Formats: sequence, structure tokens, C-alpha cells
Amino acid sequence: MSQMGLAPLHQALRKAFQCVENSQKTWREVLRECDPLMVSLGNLAEQFVALSKVDLSKTPLKMFPDLEDKLRFKLHHAADTVMVKLHEKLSSLQSLRDAVSSQVASVFQIHHHAALDLAALTERSPAAPSVADMMQWLQDADRHFRREFIKRKTLLSTLRPDDFAQMESAPERWKSLNSPKAEDEITDALCRASFFTDER
Repeated sequence: MSQMGLAPLHQALRKAFQCVENSQKTWREVLRECDPLMVSLGNLAEQFVALSKVDLSKTPLKMFPDLEDKLRFKLHHAADTVMVKLHEKLSSLQSLRDAVSSQVASVFQIHHHAALDLAALTERSPAAPSVADMMQWLQDADRHFRREFIKRKTLLSTLRPDDFAQMESAPERWKSLNSPKAEDEITDALCRASFFTDER
């Protein structure tokens, strides 16, 4: 395959790696923004559980007969507000996942039409990994974003305003979804492809 024939694929690869790099950075920022929201949700659940364990009619607050209902309403409202914000963050993660998937799909479509031979696919240089390697890295990144999104979407779908046990444990469960090893593998792939992506 001539260099001219490889040019569109190389261009698509560079664009896809740039998308992965930008998406990874924004993904991390969105997850950082989710952390305090999850902590808030856990705190609200703790307050609700504590309120359920107290008989206000046996305390000096019994002179406010509708106090418990008002507190429950306020806690429900606060939990709903946090959940709305978390779902907005989830939508941002979905957009990032879709952007990566779209770019990776474009690379594979161009590759399919280019009909590269094995030599062109596996040729590498000091400045550029092989096309086959780079396509594999992009596929791995695509799978990573898809998997990470599904895990978080699944967790949020289990949270209900009336299930405070689930909400109380949500911050720890959310934290346990992090995949630092997979993140490091994407960073490593971006590093290995950096000479190629910086080349114009």
C-alpha cells in the first residue's frame, strides 16, 4: 500500500487518539465532580436513617407535630436534586463514550475500505507504532469507556429515593468502580502513539 493510500487512515488514527486523550481528561474531571455528589447522597441517607430511628414525639420537638414530615420532605427533595445532578454527569460520560466510539468506528471503516495488506498493517518505525497496534489500542480504549459507563449507569439505576440503605452505601460502591489499571493502559497507549500523533 502506498503512503498516499495510508494517508486517510493515518489521519483518522491521529484524530481518534486525540479524541481519546481529550475524552480521558474530561472523563476524569466529570468523575471528580461526581465524588462530592455521591458523598452528599450518602450523608442525606444517613440523616434519613437517623431521623427514622428517633421518635420526635418523645423529645422536646413534639410541640412541632409536622416537623418529621417536613424534615422527610426536605431530605427527599435534597436527594432528588443530587440524583438529577448525577444523571447530568452520567449524560456527560455517555457523550464522551459516544465520541470515542464514533472516532474508533471511523478508523475501522476507513481501514476496511483501504484493504491494507499485512505488511502495511504491521510495519512500524521508531516514530510510529504499526497500524495494527494502534487500532488495537483504540479498540481497547473504546471497550474501556463503554464498560466504565455501563458500570456507573447500573449503579445509579439501583438508587431509589426510598431505599436509604442503597443510598448510604453508594459513595463506597461508586469509588470501587474505579479502574486505575485500565486508565494507566490507555495513558500508556497514548504515550506510545504520541510521536505518531504529533507528526504532521
